[in-house]
Amino acid sequence: MHNYKLVIQYDGTNYAGWQMQENAETIQQRISDSVEIILKAQINLTGSGRTDAGVHALGQTANFKIDAPIDIGKFKHSLNGILPEDISILECSEVGVNFHSRFDAKKRSYLYFIRNYKSPFFQKYSYFHKTIDEIDLGRLNYLSKLLKGEHNFSSFCKKNSDVENKICNLFDIHWYRRKGFLIFYVEANRFLHGMVKTLVGTLIWLSTQNYSEDLLKQIIKVEDREAASEAFPSKGLFLYKVKY
Repeated sequence: MHNYKLVIQYDGTNYAGWQMQENAETIQQRISDSVEIILKAQINLTGSGRTDAGVHALGQTANFKIDAPIDIGKFKHSLNGILPEDISILECSEVGVNFHSRFDAKKRSYLYFIRNYKSPFFQKYSYFHKTIDEIDLGRLNYLSKLLKGEHNFSSFCKKNSDVENKICNLFDIHWYRRKGFLIFYVEANRFLHGMVKTLVGTLIWLSTQNYSEDLLKQIIKVEDREAASEAFPSKGLFLYKVKY
């Protein structure tokens, strides 16, 4: 048995997310179908985690197993040749047979891009927020640091989430500015459904309304999605890296 790891980039605009779904176009389905065409065998493609509809990826990781060895260079070239232009395989490598792209992942990181100007070129990959230049970056980072460490993030995930364990460990969370963009970075052991977009929306809301840190602490404590602010749109969110 041979186990192959893929590092993948994709534009999630036209997809219902990573995870296979009935009557919906997904990233996982498109890659699985393409691999099976090339290898003429059924596979089970496992991703490092789900991304929601419209979310992009700079470094999604997945793996699949197959009985016979493959020519990695030829396979990667062929796979990129039949995948649509909005999905790209950056790397393909053989890994140990016990490697699991989801369960072996130690850290995952996301980026969220907010711009301060209207742009036809970035409108699919960032959120336009005309008042971001007025936000106090120091205060925004101060509030964000309160979320570091282990917390129950029930207030920041979708209410219909079927995941019972809502504890996540945030290793790093910060904001910075680059040429008209306000960029959010967060790294954790795991993320809940809709969590990053809700973190972004809530932290921006707290900062623009000049609410105290006590309100953020209360939002965490009550473990109720209705206590947090609205989530920001998917289009500004990128799965950045998965670390093993």
